[in-house]
Amino acid sequence: MIARRHLPPADETELDMTPMLDIVFIMLIFFIVTTSFVKESGVTVSTPQADTAAPQESANIFIAITANGEVWIDRRPVDPRSVRAIVARLHADNPEGSVIIQSDGEASTRMLVEVMDQVRLAGVEGIAIAADKGPQ
Repeated sequence: MIARRHLPPADETELDMTPMLDIVFIMLIFFIVTTSFVKESGVTVSTPQADTAAPQESANIFIAITANGEVWIDRRPVDPRSVRAIVARLHADNPEGSVIIQSDGEASTRMLVEVMDQVRLAGVEGIAIAADKGPQ
């Protein structure tokens, strides 16, 4: 005699979602860990134009200098003398990143040089000055 197996009806079949959810959570954790967060300056400045301006890829700290000489880091105004400590702390979070200084076209050169000096004293070698690409 031949034994027959009875299969459950198709509407009773269940799909186990646990392995798929595990993979989704692992991918989410991977993307969170590998993401580098950018510290925006928090103020909009009118940067000067330069024909040789090129995009900077690895910047994660932005410092803005307004036309009236205010220095902004991480969406708040800071004293120019405290730039060194703030940049050192932010740079410790992502040592591979660099700093972009967004100086207004009307800002004084003295303030720009002072901020650049404080950034270098903080141990950051990758410093760039933001400029808009000029017309070609």
